[in-house]
Amino acid sequence: MNLSEAELKQLYEAYSPPRIQHALVKGKIIAVDEHEVLVSIGHKAEGRIPRSEWGPDEPPPTVGQEIEVYVENLEARQSGLKVSRRLAHSLRTWELIKEALQNNTPIEGVIRRRTKGGFVVDISGIEAFLPGSQVDLKPLRASDSYDELLGKRMRFKVVKINPAQYNVVVSHKALLEEELARQKERILNALERGQILEGTVKNVASFGIFVDLGGVMDGLVHVTDLSWGRVSHPEELYKPGDKVRVVVLDHDAETRRVTLGIKQLTPNPWEVLPEWLKVGAVVEGTIIAIADYGLTVEIIPGIEGLIPVFELSWSSMPTDIQKNYKVGSKIQAKVIELDPASHHLTLSVKQLSPDPWTHAAEKYPVGSTHKGIVKNYTALGAFVELEPGVEGFINVRDLSWIRRVRHPSEILQRGQEIEVVVLEIDPSTKRLRLGYKQLSEDPWEMIRTVFEPESVHEGVIARITEAGAQVELAFGVEGFCPTHYLRSATGEMPKEGESRLFKVVELDEQNRTIILAHQAGPRVARKGRKKGEGTAEPSVEPRTRAVARQKLGDLEAIAQLRALFENQSGN
Repeated sequence: MNLSEAELKQLYEAYSPPRIQHALVKGKIIAVDEHEVLVSIGHKAEGRIPRSEWGPDEPPPTVGQEIEVYVENLEARQSGLKVSRRLAHSLRTWELIKEALQNNTPIEGVIRRRTKGGFVVDISGIEAFLPGSQVDLKPLRASDSYDELLGKRMRFKVVKINPAQYNVVVSHKALLEEELARQKERILNALERGQILEGTVKNVASFGIFVDLGGVMDGLVHVTDLSWGRVSHPEELYKPGDKVRVVVLDHDAETRRVTLGIKQLTPNPWEVLPEWLKVGAVVEGTIIAIADYGLTVEIIPGIEGLIPVFELSWSSMPTDIQKNYKVGSKIQAKVIELDPASHHLTLSVKQLSPDPWTHAAEKYPVGSTHKGIVKNYTALGAFVELEPGVEGFINVRDLSWIRRVRHPSEILQRGQEIEVVVLEIDPSTKRLRLGYKQLSEDPWEMIRTVFEPESVHEGVIARITEAGAQVELAFGVEGFCPTHYLRSATGEMPKEGESRLFKVVELDEQNRTIILAHQAGPRVARKGRKKGEGTAEPSVEPRTRAVARQKLGDLEAIAQLRALFENQSGN
């Protein structure tokens, strides 16, 4: 009998045992009893499966039902196959797990129990590990949260497998993050500049607030976009949980950043200035910042002005701005400059009152006497305030007729009230020159009479310099002894504080200085001593005696000079 190749192949497949060992095959249930299920996989091959491979929650096996089994061993001599429905199910599930990892598709499973560091998830008979950090977007903290997860069916993402050991690691958090990213993408694509949204304040930081836009994504409102007014810290205005309306200022799909604004929901106050805010108007505001250059004042939220330090007072003296003003205090000022285009507003406090120099020439004529307060001094002289905004200067040369004043602090003290004479005034430059010594008569004429050249006087050496010695004479009068006149013939150099005899060498009319020379040898004669007794040196009776270390005022010195002249004339 001649058979074709196709017929021979058909007969071979019909009578040859199948090559199905260690393979997944389809079978049909042909018999079911209390302990076993008989499954035919074709080619007169049958296998027996224990009823225990059907769980209590599964529908019972029925005759005619098709199932998938795994052929563990083919034993033709015993006319039977060793097959497993459970192993076939596990292998098929493992294939699904590998496909889920490869294709990045989710897979379902049931959280069965807790284990160290996480949970055990049943994926159709395959146990997988779910780390505790991969359960949700937020970490689980309460033990009640763990118990609520047990028995819960969830979708997972396969993140790692070990085929050799059949280990699987899954994550539910990864799926949530992917879904969140997709939602963010949809929202970002739908966002437009100027779009108004509603959200909830999620967090407050020093640089702004984060607003939750529907639980999917956050946007940042920078501190400068919270209010048209100045905000020291966002927590002054908002706290977590507050509902807010925001406007989209900008968004970046690549970085997924959304910039929001709140102040933009209301008009810019610089574009709609109130009618009362104009040059010349007197306004009231709150000091919001203090600096060396002036005060920053908020007139209305969003409208700030600067009071320069030189606009605080008419006085030319430096103002202790940190001491006299405090942040949060109210202050009145006059608008002197206003430019809405550049948001520029300049205010003035001093211009709330007239410039005191306007009528200063009439109020302080040359030669008039006034009382003032010593405000400050330098090595050149002292500044005296006659009234707020009007200060004059006393040159150090105008402090005393007869004393050589090296620094104003030798005569005047800060805060001291003194009487002064107006020597010169120029309202155009706001300069006022004052005199202090001019309150009394010039004693130089009387000094010229008492301390005439060649006369000898007792003096106390007050100070020695390289140029010479400053000598205190009677009545507070000072003289100067050059170095070459100071040393004695024996080379002796007197010391500060010593009382010596000095001869008037010259009266320097231009500098009003008495030039002295140290009298070497002669000593002061004592009253009651006979001439020549006790010393071989000639005695000299000084015309005046010094009052050692006694500081006399100008008026007192002049009075003593006059008394001296009266006594001399009486004799």
